[in-house]
Amino acid sequence: MADDQQVYRQRGWWRDQTFLDDLRAHARRNPAKPAVVCTGGRGTRVLDYAELAKLTDRCAGALLELGVRPGDMIAIHLTNRWELAPLFLGCMRAGVQVCTLLPDYRRQNIQTVLGLARPRVLITMAEIDGFPLGELSVELAQSVPELEHVVQAAAPGSGDERGFEQLFFGTVWEEKYAADLDGCELGPDDPYILFFTSGTTGEPKGAVHTLNTLYAAIRGEAGVFGLGEEVVMATFTINTHYTGLVQGMLMPLMLGGTMAYLDAPESAMALDLFARAGVTTLYVAPWFLRNLLDEQRARPRSLTTLRWVICGSSPVSPHLIEEVREEFGLRLFSLWGMTENGPVTITRPADPPDWAAHSDGSPISDMELRIDPLPGRDDGEGVLWVRGPTQCLGYYKRDELYASFLDADGYFNTGDLVRPDGRGGIRITGRAEETIFRHAISVPIRQLETTIERHPKVHRAAVIGLPAGRGEDEMVCAVVVPMDDPPSLNELREHVRDAGVMEIHWPERLELVDELPVTLTGKIRKVELKKRYARPR
Repeated sequence: MADDQQVYRQRGWWRDQTFLDDLRAHARRNPAKPAVVCTGGRGTRVLDYAELAKLTDRCAGALLELGVRPGDMIAIHLTNRWELAPLFLGCMRAGVQVCTLLPDYRRQNIQTVLGLARPRVLITMAEIDGFPLGELSVELAQSVPELEHVVQAAAPGSGDERGFEQLFFGTVWEEKYAADLDGCELGPDDPYILFFTSGTTGEPKGAVHTLNTLYAAIRGEAGVFGLGEEVVMATFTINTHYTGLVQGMLMPLMLGGTMAYLDAPESAMALDLFARAGVTTLYVAPWFLRNLLDEQRARPRSLTTLRWVICGSSPVSPHLIEEVREEFGLRLFSLWGMTENGPVTITRPADPPDWAAHSDGSPISDMELRIDPLPGRDDGEGVLWVRGPTQCLGYYKRDELYASFLDADGYFNTGDLVRPDGRGGIRITGRAEETIFRHAISVPIRQLETTIERHPKVHRAAVIGLPAGRGEDEMVCAVVVPMDDPPSLNELREHVRDAGVMEIHWPERLELVDELPVTLTGKIRKVELKKRYARPR
């Protein structure tokens, strides 16, 4: 590992500086430049670089006031809000590790995370969507002796927030603790954050990242598109998730640009923000991109600054590429990554214009890929293994589990099935644990889903394997969100037949739904679909 670190530094993927050094440099050079633009139910709040630097120190001082010291852990369970930017940076300044919880976490997930991370402080919401999250958090804190403080903020627009605001932003802690903060802040290789995996296939695992593993991912992605201080970045995902924090907040901070985000993923407000803040770069999941396209068709905005649209979390379909071209006048790029390693592959400006429909891109940031072929496949499909400077340090307090994903050469088993794209990149075809075998041959799930989505009566589709009977292969089931006129099973079978799909891969069952269950980052919860349709009709 030491040799790898030296190589990463020599090649510039790791560095001796941190995001706090970036913040201070930009605050000196461009103190009045907007660093944060957050809008939504609480109005619009803009922080320039000078104010962000000041509030970063203030949040760090507030943590010291709570008794938190360098090396301690705090947990953050908040929806998107402007306060997250100085809060995350304040943790770096105070030398504190952060554990993030996604807003849809409830008792079981919260219990798992708190029991594993054992934080000193939990910053949470009094309520979320009517659910008494604060009360639950106080209850669960009783079983974590290390947890000394539960700080509650009101939901956006729902009432008094003086407690949270006064503690972290209403007192000039930066003056009281100026001397104490010297020497506290995290170094580039210190463990900084625990991002818990989305849990689409099992219990969440806490991936531990340093500032340098995050920096390598940011530098790699920014380099692909030539991003600089002109960037105004929007992600429209949860900022306590890897994508929201790293791509949406730390990337523009590092470059000296602007982070623009909503306190709720509402497509009308999103497009208004694009136009008002001059958003240049958008990372978005396909499901939310579709909402943006519908909204833009209904009420067009002038989006002259928008230059890059990048899609992740699920496959890009050909008609989505065409819609982006028609509505935004731009090409669509695809990205693949994981909580464990962030963005790993991206399609490039030099690729063919529609390449995102055929590929998830080629590696960034010195990341190395290996495909272990599946038996019975002649197209090179296999399990994807990766290694490189964006890879996390491991799973928090679960060393043996993390080690089980590594081979002798340090490659990490992603659990994703891929095939080569013919241009040095990959196309994700499914998850290994979701593999459907028909006559000892694996079904190309992602390819089949993309083919089904080309049917004019299909809006979105997921393919799952269901029990078919004793001694038989799994049944291929298509779960479809239809257009106005829903397709029949026979229509889908004829459609995939005409597309050249092998007969043993044709769907044998069709389920129509109003919407597919997804994680906060847009990944389809196939475990939920399998449970829902496991019983034969």
